[in-house]
Amino acid sequence: MTRPRKFSRRKPPAKRRHILRTLLLLLFVPLAIFYAAIAGTLLLLRWINPPFTAVQVERRISSWSEPEPYTKHYKFVPLNRISPNLQHAAIAAEDARFYQHHGFDWNQIRLAAAEDLEEHRERGASTITQQLVRNLFLSTNRSIIRKALEFSMVPLTEGILTKNRILELYLNVIEWGRGVFGAEAASRAYFGIPAQRLSRLQAAQLVSVLPSPLHRKPGQVMGYTKRILVHMAESDW
Repeated sequence: MTRPRKFSRRKPPAKRRHILRTLLLLLFVPLAIFYAAIAGTLLLLRWINPPFTAVQVERRISSWSEPEPYTKHYKFVPLNRISPNLQHAAIAAEDARFYQHHGFDWNQIRLAAAEDLEEHRERGASTITQQLVRNLFLSTNRSIIRKALEFSMVPLTEGILTKNRILELYLNVIEWGRGVFGAEAASRAYFGIPAQRLSRLQAAQLVSVLPSPLHRKPGQVMGYTKRILVHMAESDW
């Protein structure tokens, strides 16, 4: 007696390929749209100053659950209206090889991986470009996803913007205190003068705040301020 033939329940190869293509499209199309939007925004930022940033929005939303009133202080000024002292202090403290690397300082990354960041370092390994990307598009919340997005967006930023524009944007959007964003707002809030008139000491004091802007004030971490001044001198600034 002939046994009945068993039929395989496996899906035909053509159907499996169709499902795979659909899944890939669902994954890559949103990513392509996202990165196209980022690239388009960066192109605009070559000439247009950002009216707000992702971190500014994050701080505004966080303030809704805080008892103290929140006011944002943010005024964008061109790089030539920011004291060279502050420009040099920021580079010396935050990213000494800013004009040499292409977005990542691998030497600093290796050091950060080998050392205890809390006990032995004043700042992490993030470059000025990485910090700018984080402020413009991401958030202050630490996660693997945020770091992956940050790493993927840095080459776009370096490819579209000049180094001077990156520095100009960075100094204008970086957080310097609760509701205080950018060099002009920080200079006026802490010293009562425009950013263009900052002295070397005042610039170093301002930059010493950057690793923890919500918990530091200029003049509170004089040891770090002195090290910034030494780094500036070592760089002939």
